[in-house]
Amino acid sequence: MKSKADRSKLLEHSITETSVPGRPADYRGKVRDIYFLDDDRMAIVATDRISAFDHIFNEPIPYKGQLLNQLAWYGFRNVDDLCTHHVIDVPHPNITIARRCRALPVEVVVRGYLAGHAWRVYKEGGRVLCGAAMPDGLRQNEAFPQPLLTPTTKATEGHDEDIPEAEILSQGIVAEPLWNQIRQTAMNLYRRGHEVARRKGLILVDTKYEFGLSGDELVLIDEVHTADSSRYFYADGYGERLSRGEPQKQLSKEFLREWLIESGHHATLDQKLPVLPDEVRIAIYERYRELYEKLTGEPFQPVSTGGFNQELETLLKKLSAS
Repeated sequence: MKSKADRSKLLEHSITETSVPGRPADYRGKVRDIYFLDDDRMAIVATDRISAFDHIFNEPIPYKGQLLNQLAWYGFRNVDDLCTHHVIDVPHPNITIARRCRALPVEVVVRGYLAGHAWRVYKEGGRVLCGAAMPDGLRQNEAFPQPLLTPTTKATEGHDEDIPEAEILSQGIVAEPLWNQIRQTAMNLYRRGHEVARRKGLILVDTKYEFGLSGDELVLIDEVHTADSSRYFYADGYGERLSRGEPQKQLSKEFLREWLIESGHHATLDQKLPVLPDEVRIAIYERYRELYEKLTGEPFQPVSTGGFNQELETLLKKLSAS
């Protein structure tokens, strides 16, 4: 257990915004700031911001950006034989250099287990999610007979919305041949992620993928199999907890979602964001760190966030000139 002084010091290491004189970010997302280097490349900065239920909280999570960025790079390397991805280089723990692609306006969620949003729909009596049927008689956190693909719209503002595959096609959001390729690729990615997790004593419960196009080529973008995009259970004791109807031990951002629901903040998020207590921020950091170390098999070696904007400015100048 960290001392109070150690905990306070840990909370000082956060990047909430990036700032480069005369060079504003070309795009600021929920977590990442993006700087275009040229027509083909961009620098993606993973900050320490955290979001839940499509809201960005004011309190950052220390070192989250480094953990997220490096775990994403680990994940991309584990699937680079399955599909093309956008990563060119990772020159800094917080920064990825990536190909510029035309992002498709759909997030592809693959669910192997009845958890999270799927469980919330199921316990209210729903048996169809995004057009995918969920069989009767399942227990919370039980595996589906086959993984389900449950897409959502990728909203630029407001909330992402569930969307059946049939509507994606009927609305012309994605053409059918391309969607078939996306579906098959997403299922292959999930199976690979599940196998990698199993070897590390974890279960990949569900995850989301984002895709883009580079010309006519399908490209995996954003992140893959991280704590922000995925839910993991501990494999050890999973069956016993399931049979007893007990909550599963997990490593994911679901901890924050559950805290919001249990503390009554979920219902008022659209009106007022709660303050994340220090102990919640530290607990989230510990989950991100543990997932990184379990999956990669390497200890997390944090790099000081002091002077980050100067490092970013130097790197952007160097890369823009190359």
